Amino acid sequence: MTTEDFSGMGPLVARLGRAGQRLRYADRARPWVLDSGAVVLVLVAFCLPDLLHAVGLVGGDGDGDGPRRFRVAFTRLPVAGMLALQAGLVLPLLWRRRAPAVAFGAVTAVFALQWAIGAALRADVALFIALYSLTLHGRLQQLPWACAATAGALGLVAARLSAAISVWDALFFLLSTATAALALGLMIRIRRAQLAGLRDRAARLEIERDQRGRLAVAAERARVAREMHDIVGHNLSVIITLADAGAYATAASPKRGEEALHLIGDTGRQALGELRRVLGVLREPDGPRGEPELSPQPGLADIGALCEAVRAADLEVVYRTAGDVDALDSGVQLTVYRIAQEALTNTLKHAGAGTRANLAILVEDARLTITVQDSGPSTPVGRPGPANEEGHGLVGMRERAALYGGHVSAGPAGAGWTVRATLELTPQGGAR
Repeated sequence: MTTEDFSGMGPLVARLGRAGQRLRYADRARPWVLDSGAVVLVLVAFCLPDLLHAVGLVGGDGDGDGPRRFRVAFTRLPVAGMLALQAGLVLPLLWRRRAPAVAFGAVTAVFALQWAIGAALRADVALFIALYSLTLHGRLQQLPWACAATAGALGLVAARLSAAISVWDALFFLLSTATAALALGLMIRIRRAQLAGLRDRAARLEIERDQRGRLAVAAERARVAREMHDIVGHNLSVIITLADAGAYATAASPKRGEEALHLIGDTGRQALGELRRVLGVLREPDGPRGEPELSPQPGLADIGALCEAVRAADLEVVYRTAGDVDALDSGVQLTVYRIAQEALTNTLKHAGAGTRANLAILVEDARLTITVQDSGPSTPVGRPGPANEEGHGLVGMRERAALYGGHVSAGPAGAGWTVRATLELTPQGGAR
């Protein structure tokens, strides 16, 4: 349960609120203290005066006082009998919260017995306290019979008082008091239920907020992982191929080896720049000038440079487009670029240098198709496909295509390998 804030209220209301809060905390720790305190208060306020009258320490028992028409003859009880009835009325209140129905039943039985013998005690207030406690802490299904029992007991009182006042007047007063106890218990019960509902809703909203935060973090981590895989995987594949080619070419043609080293440097710098761009958004700025330098996400205009980098690694690439590719939004273009990059990287990695790859991007109505087909030998063992474990690259391509309601298929085609991705140009979600 959260701590309530009383700072916006008046000083008196704030002090009362804090006092009530401390009382609730103490009651949760030691509930028997409050129950015992309530019983002691009833004993002092309502039982002690009757006992003092019975032993003669206080005069004016009221039997002969007042006008004649208001005189009612009550049964005089011995001290032991009075103590027994008072104990039967008050002591069950110790269980008024833990067993409210039992406490109410015991108090009602003693109350009816007392008035049946014609005795009147101030401790009769215990009946209204028991009714209030049953309304607040008991089951609502018990209220009808509790109200009937209360009405019957109070009817007995009204009959005993009929010599002094009208039965209907007595019933009106007594039943009004019982109704007030019942209404007070219902009001507090409803208020507690509303507060419990609000606390539960606040707790659920807090849990949902934390879950949304964790989902957002997971989605961001997945996005960064995809970007890192695409950037690092592609550029490292190019660098490794260039390094191998340069090592073979150095002995035969130092100029070709030097050219390969320059291409390795250019590719490494490009990869470093892209990594800085991706990782820069993860760092918090140090100040107005500490914000990371950002560059636009790659799109279809960058596929030409991508093909040139792959060609430098001795992979022949034929790139063509069909349809209105310039009208594609930036999210679709980034998805197309990353799928093409991953497919060409897989071709370079598994088919090797000297392979011919055809890259085709077709926009037709509301569908876009990306096809990458190489002429290298089919090597299912070393390439991702249905027959063996899929690599992260193929999973990443499928995740990107799924953002636009599309799918990716990959498998052998003749002597080579084909990757085909289909995107819907009216996507269900946006690409990240």
